[in-house]
Amino acid sequence: MKSFASDNYSGIHPDILQAITEANQAHVSSYGNDPYTAKAEQLFQTIFGKETEVLFVFNGTGANITALQCATQSFHSILCSRTAHINVDECGALMKATGCQLHTIDTPDGKLTPELLTPFLCDIGNIHHTQPRVISITQCTEVGTVYSREELTALCDFAHQNGLYVHLDGARIANALVSLGCNAKAATVDCGIDIMSFGGTKNGLMIGEAVLIFNKSLATNAQFVRKQLGQLFSKMRFISAQFVALLENDLWLRMASHSNAMAQLLAREVSTIPQVKITQKVDANGVFALIPQAIVEPLEKEFPFYLWDEQTCEARWMCSFDTTEEEIITFVDRIRVLCR
Repeated sequence: MKSFASDNYSGIHPDILQAITEANQAHVSSYGNDPYTAKAEQLFQTIFGKETEVLFVFNGTGANITALQCATQSFHSILCSRTAHINVDECGALMKATGCQLHTIDTPDGKLTPELLTPFLCDIGNIHHTQPRVISITQCTEVGTVYSREELTALCDFAHQNGLYVHLDGARIANALVSLGCNAKAATVDCGIDIMSFGGTKNGLMIGEAVLIFNKSLATNAQFVRKQLGQLFSKMRFISAQFVALLENDLWLRMASHSNAMAQLLAREVSTIPQVKITQKVDANGVFALIPQAIVEPLEKEFPFYLWDEQTCEARWMCSFDTTEEEIITFVDRIRVLCR
């Protein structure tokens, strides 16, 4: 059985593996001066707009710190939700790399709003305090919810009116776009996003993420920032080739559509168990639910998953591009048996 712990647990999509194999021929220039990187950049520009600056990096933390260092100086601060990956799961990498302070904000559903952010802008202009510079949001959020286009536009308008940039952590951006039912540009550039991290490894890649810069003022030193942070891969073609396979023929969206559908099936099935209570709206490929403490250990032994909140016994179950209906039914049946 596959796990429900994380979409990072899944393997590599066969088309991605094939792309790596095909790129492993002869010799080509290093550090991105190769036809695979040129093709991947062109695909990103077709999807997000021809002015998009594309930087390929190794991983999600690398994408986030590269993007945010492009937008900040060390006396700045970054506003994010308390559950944000940059706050919880990156071992302080952002603060070490940028020198910036993080201001974290409690949210009921993982989403930031102008109303939640307003109290944190009172320090603007105060020489004794770090200066708010970037609002960092996650799409999908860490609790599986998805910002609507209207919510994104309102947030970006608020940021720009107050002299701030908006960074989007798009580790699961494909799942969000499938949920929204719109194209990528409409849910990012057109809403006012300045810079974003584009996820790959949670959606079938072996290695690699991308930083997409929409605000040209943030691109000036981006290549140097990536290099200094150790995110410039010499054999770049092996990252770029994966993105070519991912973006061509909408593979990224087809995989996300499947994992989202599996999460919906999981939510419907566990909703029939009285002892299980879903806690967040299931917008994408994650299901959050309160479960009895007594079933956690025996269930984890058979189907690895994470407890999102150990105090309340809230579980997080993630579906992947290779999750099957049969696996979900088996998983839910086991929960049902353990709850008796």
